[in-house]
Amino acid sequence: MNTSNVATWFEIPAVDLARAVRFYETVFAIRLIQEPCPSGMTMAVFPADGEAVRGCLIQHEAYKPGADGTVVYLNGGDDLSAPLARAEEAGARIVVPKTLITPEIGYFAQFIDSEGNRVGLYSMR
Repeated sequence: MNTSNVATWFEIPAVDLARAVRFYETVFAIRLIQEPCPSGMTMAVFPADGEAVRGCLIQHEAYKPGADGTVVYLNGGDDLSAPLARAEEAGARIVVPKTLITPEIGYFAQFIDSEGNRVGLYSMR
């Protein structure tokens, strides 16, 4: 187990999984992998290499999207401005624009996704 990461898995709730998949595939210019799940859940997994933190979009009656509570920060790449702009074009509402934390730590931004979740982006530039 890679103990250098506190986070190991994340789940972003979706009311409409197909809509959420389109949104995140557009924002990150990637393809999510839909996987079967037990208990009537449906999920689409974000691609990840090696021991990277993995996660998914998940749809189930027990999962409710929301803008209050825990915020997951996703990798904004070399400069989070690009995925943030694509998020806005895909219908996201920007709630925190690209903001410098410190020069040593980098930048963050937050948006409300297609499902109503508050999601963050992080990058060094």
